[in-house]
Amino acid sequence: MSLGIYQNFPENIHIEARFSTSLSNKKLQHTIIQTLYELNSRTSSLDEVSEPSIPECTVAFEFGIAESNNFSYLNAEETKNVMKVVSQEPFSLMDFLCILRYYVMRNGKKKPLKFDYYMIRFLVDKDLVTMRAFHEKGPRYVSPKDMVDLVSRNVNQKFCKKVLVTF
Repeated sequence: MSLGIYQNFPENIHIEARFSTSLSNKKLQHTIIQTLYELNSRTSSLDEVSEPSIPECTVAFEFGIAESNNFSYLNAEETKNVMKVVSQEPFSLMDFLCILRYYVMRNGKKKPLKFDYYMIRFLVDKDLVTMRAFHEKGPRYVSPKDMVDLVSRNVNQKFCKKVLVTF
């Protein structure tokens, strides 16, 4: 298996963002993985993530890391295992799947809506990071740009100063 690499990552992506960084590849990758793991346990209001298109909608995140043709959910154990691999040899690229689950409150009950599926690729080369996002399927309540902004903003919040600076 090829941890971190999804063999069928799409060639036609929806957005590409480039960042400069002052972090080492290892530190940056640890931070990205930790950030995505922490987002897995978070539920947010849709208007915190994107322009609100649905009143009183919440979004829950599920991130998984690629392993050849599959993705493994970033739970505590998987995150620990990936961190060990990165500590030994940082990746040159890392692929993730993100499922965004949307819910609205109707008559006091939480009603699920259709999900969005994104694939995100990080290409890391010294002090340059390229993030690519592909919207696989779903209603696209969160745009590809909003996905990139969400991840980069959450990585940057881990430090006193921005570590991912838009190129």
